[in-house]
Amino acid sequence: MNTTPAPTEDLLIIDDDEPFRLRLARAMEKRGYVVRMAASVKEAIDRASEQAPRYAVVDLRLGDGNGLDLVTTLRKLAPNARMVILTGYGNIATAVAAMKTGAVDYLPKPAEADAIDAALRGSDKALPPPPDHPMPADRVRWEHILRVFEQCDRNVSETARRLNMHRRTLQRILAKHAPREQT
Repeated sequence: MNTTPAPTEDLLIIDDDEPFRLRLARAMEKRGYVVRMAASVKEAIDRASEQAPRYAVVDLRLGDGNGLDLVTTLRKLAPNARMVILTGYGNIATAVAAMKTGAVDYLPKPAEADAIDAALRGSDKALPPPPDHPMPADRVRWEHILRVFEQCDRNVSETARRLNMHRRTLQRILAKHAPREQT
């Protein structure tokens, strides 16, 4: 591992969505970061081993692994790095897990570059402002049910047991379309 100190504004962006990764890299360069990119867990570890980043933006779901596990590994390579998790699959359980692994924030995709920059440079003590359009409670419930359903390998009986609901009730819920988000 190279022990050369990283530039003050060194940022490692790890995301397997190439158009998003490139767009975010350009936006962060305009904000003064020296950006390096990785499309996979392996590539991210290689980049961080070459030079420990000061900042990192990590996608939760990568083709070859999990962003939460990657944050833990990056934390060992760069103990003082400020890391933000981005995800299109946001839920409370993974947000809590992200904070426990050492991420300073957890943002839903598509996150704006300003929000990512504020999270990376911000204070750990300040609370972010409330969202302009928070997710409605029925949508949160729907997302939670679908997450548990996917974690149970789409097994209705196991999902119903874990959610402490009747199997037929769960089947009716799953048969309906997702609740619409209010605009």
